[in-house]
Amino acid sequence: MSVRVAHVGTGNVGRLALAGILTHPELELTGVCVSTEHKVGKDAAELAGLDTDTGIVAVGDLDEVLATRPDCVVYCAMGDTRLHEAIDDCRRILAAGVDVVGSAPGLLQYPWGVLPKKYLAGIEEAAAQGNASLFITGVDPGFANDLIPLAFASTCQRIEQVRCMEIADYATYDGSTVMFDVMGFGKSLDEVPMLLQPGVLSIAWGPAIRQLAAGLGITVDEITETYERVPADEPFDIAVGTIPRGGVAALRFEVIGLVGGHPAIVIEHVTRLRDDLCPDWPRPAQPGGSYRVEITGEPSYAVDICPTSLVGDHNHAAIVAAAGRIVNAVPAVVAAAPGIRTTLDLPFITGKGVFTVPAASRPIG
Repeated sequence: MSVRVAHVGTGNVGRLALAGILTHPELELTGVCVSTEHKVGKDAAELAGLDTDTGIVAVGDLDEVLATRPDCVVYCAMGDTRLHEAIDDCRRILAAGVDVVGSAPGLLQYPWGVLPKKYLAGIEEAAAQGNASLFITGVDPGFANDLIPLAFASTCQRIEQVRCMEIADYATYDGSTVMFDVMGFGKSLDEVPMLLQPGVLSIAWGPAIRQLAAGLGITVDEITETYERVPADEPFDIAVGTIPRGGVAALRFEVIGLVGGHPAIVIEHVTRLRDDLCPDWPRPAQPGGSYRVEITGEPSYAVDICPTSLVGDHNHAAIVAAAGRIVNAVPAVVAAAPGIRTTLDLPFITGKGVFTVPAASRPIG
């Protein structure tokens, strides 16, 4: 029997997750909720970039999609700039007895020790009331910070440090709010954007660090953060606008989980808007961008993850990966015990049902 799924949010991740739902043999779409008025009334397939019609049109009211009686809601609405609203949406869905799998709010990937108790209690009470479960994931923060490092950590006899890195050129990233308002690209060095306000990096990647620590059986004493920014020496264009001379064009930060004063878990991002910027900073394993997991121990590992796509660049491929992780997790989350679920307590998710034979390999006739 198919899992009945409603969908919320059709931005960068949401659009691809919606396409994943529509093409997944184990899932049945019941409804779509959008936040922008011009999308209301459009067919789900059109919003997902697919050619076929589904007969399911987008609405602007969360209660309307809950009325379609889904088993699960795939929640991909913006969470970075509307954290409280996203938490409240998830609480409402759970209280209605519907499971949630999504990309936001990121704090719920592993909220213990990060999210204030009053917000965490509201989510946990709603999950208990509705007998429903929730799983929030992505790439980074997401499977590049939990699934992949923990898989390799399981082979080690000794571990001194786990470092997870994203090294990417964001020039083609199509998200102006994230690029300008959240990350502060194009802004003066005198302006401190939302992401770099004191403590925000630790909140954003704290769940990933604490989940890794829990998987390793250690307790993080303190999370610290550092960053550096480099301005453009001339104006140039990116996908979402123009970076002026003197505007931030490269950003590097570290979020560090300390154990006994030792940097046990480090999440590092190296973000350029042009390939020739900051040549002394770490370089990706493939043109454009990659992820890297480094484990120092016995044995030690350096694992490069290079997402690619037939229809887009490294940025698009990473978003496809985030959407795939979300959609493929739906059956496992629906079957899970009520409450906030994490990579540590869900079964191994394998991508069941998504294998296809390449067109060139299919027999004729």
